[in-house]
Amino acid sequence: MLVPFELQAFLAQPAVKLRHTLISIPTAGVWLDGVLAHAPDVRGLALIPESDFYRPPRIDDSRRARELQAAGFATMSLNLLTRHEAARDPDAGYNIARLTRRLLDTIEWCQHQPALAPQSLGIVAAGTGCAAAVRAAVAQPERIAAIVCIAGRADLAGGVPLRALTTPIRFIVAADDPQATICRSAFELIARTLRDWVEVHQDTPGRPPGVHAAAAAQWLQRHLPPPRPPQPEVEAVRA
Repeated sequence: MLVPFELQAFLAQPAVKLRHTLISIPTAGVWLDGVLAHAPDVRGLALIPESDFYRPPRIDDSRRARELQAAGFATMSLNLLTRHEAARDPDAGYNIARLTRRLLDTIEWCQHQPALAPQSLGIVAAGTGCAAAVRAAVAQPERIAAIVCIAGRADLAGGVPLRALTTPIRFIVAADDPQATICRSAFELIARTLRDWVEVHQDTPGRPPGVHAAAAAQWLQRHLPPPRPPQPEVEAVRA
């Protein structure tokens, strides 16, 4: 559980100067829109998937992303749905298999970007993106160092993936969240990895701002290993 001075320490850290870039990632015949905020001296990469609706990517980014950036992380905010899917299909966000495939394709894309490949990766998800994050981590545990579920529907991953999960996971749930019981049922199925339950209050006057992002940043800092050093170039052996 976080205590107030820990939250304030995260939020008081100087922001890393980041370069923001609009991105489009190809996956199975569609392009996923998002924004990448990166700098050479970040602690790691926080992938923030949006699966419940389409958010037009903007350079100024979301509050959650900005607060993770202030804690020293690069962020990639990414729509797992296209604008068309979000507008025409109310069930698109519940296609967990498709969301998982797109999340895995995104992680594969990151592995081919020289600036991102050395970075450890954590996922900070909400909604049905929590279920996709769990399934992706079960499929490729070596590529995902930590997961944060901000409430959400991790239960939709299914009992088998939840029981098989080996990636450290933190649930951040508001005390008055109507889905808290659903979150707890998914949490209790996780048995093979470090799990953590943080109950928070909504941001209100007199409380530290950005409590959800601060709790997420703390978990990523704890579990993301430092970036891998660049590989030295090997000179060709002359005959």
